[in-house]
Amino acid sequence: MEPYDYTRSTPKKDSDKKSYFIAALVVMAGLVAVLGFLYFKERNERETLSSRSVVQKREILKANTKLDSIATQLDAKIAEIRMLGGNIDELMQLKTQLEIDKQRLVNATADEIKKFEAKLEQYKDLLKQKDRDIVRLKEENGSLTTQNQELATSNEGLKTELNSARQAYDDSVNALKVNNKELNDRISVAAALKAQNVMVYAINSKGKEREKIKADKIDQIRIAFGLGDNTLTERNGKEIFVRVLDPTGAVISDMATGSGTFMYQSKEMIYTVKKDITYQGNNQQVDVIYKRNIPFKKGKHTIELYAEGVKIGDGIFEVRSGLF
Repeated sequence: MEPYDYTRSTPKKDSDKKSYFIAALVVMAGLVAVLGFLYFKERNERETLSSRSVVQKREILKANTKLDSIATQLDAKIAEIRMLGGNIDELMQLKTQLEIDKQRLVNATADEIKKFEAKLEQYKDLLKQKDRDIVRLKEENGSLTTQNQELATSNEGLKTELNSARQAYDDSVNALKVNNKELNDRISVAAALKAQNVMVYAINSKGKEREKIKADKIDQIRIAFGLGDNTLTERNGKEIFVRVLDPTGAVISDMATGSGTFMYQSKEMIYTVKKDITYQGNNQQVDVIYKRNIPFKKGKHTIELYAEGVKIGDGIFEVRSGLF
């Protein structure tokens, strides 16, 4: 009997090891792909969270406006049906339910707002039914014309209730307008550009820059600043208005060198120089060059920066000496 040759199994073992190694690489590649997918999905969810909350607030505001309109109509119908001698129990229950819905709407989710829209349609259908009930009640009590005349001449209580309902509606609309303006203002401020590290450098006639500014050696100034990254700010073209104020507080301007006016808080303001940029949201640096034909006054000057109706930053520089 020949002895067993143990070396015959060596090629099979090497092949098995290679197969295990390839299988392990395939598993690791799959894990990396899954983890990468989860990472980008989470990042996209974070990026849309802030804009989603703004949209949700606006949807809540619109739903609340519709609810207030229904409540005002409901008050008027309660008063009219009471005057006609009809049953208002169902309407009073609906009025209580409306107050509960207004409280729930404050913290409603997006799904709850959609469901609430369907509920609003039910309320509208019920109000239409009450309109038919009012017509029937008027027919039972006499002609519509006679009843309208009696309503205008003999029931001061109804007139008071209707006036109160109209006043409540006007107050509600005015309050909603104020709240809507405040919300838009907060959104504008949150999405505004933010100027950081505002610096001013003097440039002489030879093109050399100095941080220490002397009036008799200034040909032009360079205003440099960074724009912080803000996910709420749209990536598009922006106009940045620069105001340079002298030590007396007067705006330095010259229409011949690019100065002009812009609107800020419903007021027209003069700017010294304007810069057009494309906002990229990557902490970009911005340089604004301003050349003045007459010397700067001695003392501290103020820099103010504005964009899209919002003040986005400021800075100061001091002229050490000069002709003035």
